[in-house]
Amino acid sequence: MSNEIVKYGPELNTIPLRKFTPVEMNLFFSIISRMRDQGNKTVRFSFDQLKELSNYKPTANKRFIDDVESTYQKILGLRFGRRSKDGLDREMFVMFTEFEIKGNAEEPYVDIQVYPKALHLLNELESWVRYALAEFRSLRSSYAKTMFRLLKQFRTTGYAYFSIEDFNELLDVPKSYKSSNINQSVLGPIKEELTPLFRGLTIRKKYGKGRGKPVIGYSFAWKPERKDANDFSQGKFQDERQKLFNIQHNSELTEQEKWRAIDKVKHLPLGTTEKQALVEKQTEHDKKIRDQAREEVLAELRKGFGNNA
Repeated sequence: MSNEIVKYGPELNTIPLRKFTPVEMNLFFSIISRMRDQGNKTVRFSFDQLKELSNYKPTANKRFIDDVESTYQKILGLRFGRRSKDGLDREMFVMFTEFEIKGNAEEPYVDIQVYPKALHLLNELESWVRYALAEFRSLRSSYAKTMFRLLKQFRTTGYAYFSIEDFNELLDVPKSYKSSNINQSVLGPIKEELTPLFRGLTIRKKYGKGRGKPVIGYSFAWKPERKDANDFSQGKFQDERQKLFNIQHNSELTEQEKWRAIDKVKHLPLGTTEKQALVEKQTEHDKKIRDQAREEVLAELRKGFGNNA
């Protein structure tokens, strides 16, 4: 299932996934990946299948059932709907009409059916957002996961802009967050986790006029993908090598951000690459000191020999 594609209508990207955890996002988009082009028929997911699709780690079925139910409860809160231009005609609907969990079955399963008015999000798509499920699952931060989906909508143009209002709403940024909080807790994970996947990724703040020049939006730019680009890696080693290349050759990242990004790509405890780099720097520094001392001693010896002559 490593070659699983997530593909859906762009409208789905406009719906904020409020309070979804990374695990719930993995479950939701794993379901989306298999509901595409299934019409309104009921699709059955065995527990084992859904766990594999979402890369679900805990083994206990009770916890899995709780997480699946929690995911659906949050799906019910998503605001799907349409309104006329004059605002007089409005409709709202849920994405799934059936979501049945059977944990006592001989082979436990979940049955899911798309609501008829939501069929256009997953069927007969004229335009779409597309990405590899494995790449989405590999991201740790919910902010990075959301921005990954949003940028993939513009994968062949290499540019996306979000007003501060859209940015805060789509990423569900807490209203209490100040600029420093957004830099550290929102933009930090996005830069560290998406730089390996989007070559040359840059993030720029757009400032407005007025006191303090407030941030009014964020622009994202990267090297565009070809329309026929393959979404899948050509092997684990080559895939990791490309990600590390993207990190090392991105001048937008600080040294500390590069170290953290490398740790995430290599699945190392955070701080591992930094410690290695600092040890190497100290070793190199010590070597320079030793070499300098050695040269000074040799210079004194040569000077002494010259005087004796």
